[in-house]
Amino acid sequence: MERGGSPAWRGGFGRLWTAAVVSRFGDALRNAALPLLAVRLTDSPLVVASVTACGYLPWLLFGLFGGAVADRVDQRRAMWLVDTARGVLVAGFALAVALGHASVPLLIALAFSLTALQTLFDNAATALLPSLVERGALGSANARLMTGQQLAGGLLASPFVPLLLSAGAFTPFAADAGTYLVAAALVASLRIRPPEREPRAADSTLRSEIGAGLRALGRDRVLRAVCLATLLCNIGMGALIATLALHVTRWLDAGDTGYVAAMTAYSAGSLAGGFVAQRIARRTGRVRALLSGCAIQTGSLLLIGSVRHVAALVAGMVLLGAMNMVWNVNQVTLMQQRSPEAMVGRIAAAFRTASVSGAPLGALLGGAVAGLCGLNGPALFAAVLFAAAVVALIPLRKQDIRVVTPDDDSRRALIN
Repeated sequence: MERGGSPAWRGGFGRLWTAAVVSRFGDALRNAALPLLAVRLTDSPLVVASVTACGYLPWLLFGLFGGAVADRVDQRRAMWLVDTARGVLVAGFALAVALGHASVPLLIALAFSLTALQTLFDNAATALLPSLVERGALGSANARLMTGQQLAGGLLASPFVPLLLSAGAFTPFAADAGTYLVAAALVASLRIRPPEREPRAADSTLRSEIGAGLRALGRDRVLRAVCLATLLCNIGMGALIATLALHVTRWLDAGDTGYVAAMTAYSAGSLAGGFVAQRIARRTGRVRALLSGCAIQTGSLLLIGSVRHVAALVAGMVLLGAMNMVWNVNQVTLMQQRSPEAMVGRIAAAFRTASVSGAPLGALLGGAVAGLCGLNGPALFAAVLFAAAVVALIPLRKQDIRVVTPDDDSRRALIN
């Protein structure tokens, strides 16, 4: 385990990073191929949208449950078993596509099952990381994980999708199944210390443990405010993303090229944000990093929604992507550092459930705002929500302490 401010690549963290990047690469292939396959199987927009909706529903149904289970079980074992199960499911689906047996109900069942398993995997992964690196290295570890995943899923996977599809509609799914199995083998090889957990009471239930996790989150003033701010921001992002194609192609009249430019700018900004997230936290502290990042995103959304020019859109999306990565790295790190070790999974589940519930709600609100106020309205609506998130974080700024990384072995992240 690394004792400094950066995690060691050798050993456990390097394998976990590789597993995360390989798995995200496969997910990007599958996520790109699923809607294209759905369009081939049906002409109904509602049916196509239902496939995407099933990617959200399990988080709302099982997100908190997944966090409670993650705090009960061997997280490493849970992760490789889940990845193995997902690999088998996707391999079976690839076989069905190859044999001509694909159907919309099968797509919906696959999307629902994969996300249901993800509720356990993601919460277990968040809880596992503090067992691999010192708490003072969590910021760097999260930044490296998220940057690697963004690079693999946002940029590297895209050119492979048309190449794989040209070999057959089943090939992206077969490749995804392979990445799951590779990731499962890497995670299974990890050697970690088990988390320190108090013995559970004989009458303890998952419901009571979920309640204990929620109460722990509610008692922590910082995490409570950050969770509220996360929900507000995700409602805003849901509104923007759901209507971005209309914003670009109709309000800006920039066509498909403009839309591709916007998404590329966002991905490029996210990569840049991954490189600077920890540096910003070391200069300002994690809460102030969240606060400043959220304020910059508010300005970016105002720029996107008020200046009718593609250059403004691209600049705004670069800043939005960069500060979103700064937010994600520091929010996850802050949550890991402030949570009791035995409750990381449950508190992470509360954050993720808030995030996921905000996205579809924001999408619905974005559509309504676009209809009432014009196609640039959702971007301005999102700016209002981000500004509200800034207001929620302002009272915390005096409690923040900069991330300290001295040269000796006592180096650690101090956040009050």
